[in-house]
Amino acid sequence: MKRSVVLFFLLIAGQLVLAQEALFDRIFEENIQSVRLFPNSGDFAAQMNSPILELNSGVALNLTFDDFAYDPDMYSAKIIHCDFDWTPSDLKENEYLNQYNEFNVLDYEYSIDTRIPYIHYNFVLPPVSKSGNYVIKVYRGRDESQTILTKRFMVYQKAVNLAARVVPPSTTEDRRKVQQVNVTVNYKGRELFDPRNNLRVMIRQNQRWDNVKVLDKPTMLREDTKMIEYNLFDGSNTFKGGNEFRFLDLRFVRARGMNVKSVKMEEDVVYAEAGIDKIRPDGVYSEYLDMNGQYAIMNLERQNHERESEYIVTTFYLDPEGVKEQPYLVGALTLWGLTPDAKMELNPNTNMYETTLILKQGWYDYQYAYKGSDGWDMAPLEGSHFETENEYEVFIYYRDMGSRYDELISYFNLNPNKRRL
Repeated sequence: MKRSVVLFFLLIAGQLVLAQEALFDRIFEENIQSVRLFPNSGDFAAQMNSPILELNSGVALNLTFDDFAYDPDMYSAKIIHCDFDWTPSDLKENEYLNQYNEFNVLDYEYSIDTRIPYIHYNFVLPPVSKSGNYVIKVYRGRDESQTILTKRFMVYQKAVNLAARVVPPSTTEDRRKVQQVNVTVNYKGRELFDPRNNLRVMIRQNQRWDNVKVLDKPTMLREDTKMIEYNLFDGSNTFKGGNEFRFLDLRFVRARGMNVKSVKMEEDVVYAEAGIDKIRPDGVYSEYLDMNGQYAIMNLERQNHERESEYIVTTFYLDPEGVKEQPYLVGALTLWGLTPDAKMELNPNTNMYETTLILKQGWYDYQYAYKGSDGWDMAPLEGSHFETENEYEVFIYYRDMGSRYDELISYFNLNPNKRRL
């Protein structure tokens, strides 16, 4: 009897641990491709924007993905409210949603005359009533054990004023390689209890999650003017500037786009090869347009970008000269290195590092990186320059006294030298 009781409590404890695991951007099936979540503004460029909305703004988020299939499946979606660390919060579903939390994904269309058939799905997310972190989970039928994808998004309420700027770093030895983000918060419009300990500032670069910076302690807090400054001198608010992203132009299948070495159209598939890339750790900085690691579905040969675009089996090549560790292909096209095909392998026949991805027609940014303890390290392969144009996002989280969740009380998008296609 005692053994049964012990096993029961161990099982319950295990379920609680599983229930509190952090949620990430994931694609769980190979047939699910081109997953994007972005503001449903109708603007073509919106698909490259971060999935973040202001509470009660009237703007929704649009989830879109393709399924390699001949017939549509029945998919359901669920929205999960999360705390600052992306574990599910203690809020009940009816506290952040005004309707039952299971939605049918019914908006789908068949691809038109493509070699690889697919079904294109769209789902406009319902509005939520609380600020904070969220995850949308899509699963087959009504069985959550058959999850096909999870995607993060954020909803903020502008309760405090926020300013941020990129400045030369305080550390002199890295002044030409890194960028420092200083943050100032004005909380005159919101009474904050113990902001020194209950306020957290998160900064991320180019919509990446692997190298976010969390600023817990401010450098200055003035109660009389309600001002908080995070102008740190220990490097905790600095990012490697990196380099402008490499790109591949797959907007064509009947011609070669920029940086495409070859395109071969077979009866049932299209193949493409990228040009051979070389590492550039010590190169001189060169300014050119990029999308800060994102990609956009585009087709310049037919009218409908989403339904008439071909999927292309695309191989990337990296010259091994100077490569000292296992290289990875990173960018939104590999969920920033999370997909299995991000890992490059040395082909003894070509003496090149290679990886092959299935990509929908469009424009793709990417870089090469080593896997480090603090996220992806691009600098040894791509170089790092203070002048590089990057997108920074600043998030202000606050846990009020007695509250059961982390509020997102301000947001700021910092892209001072925006040079986007």
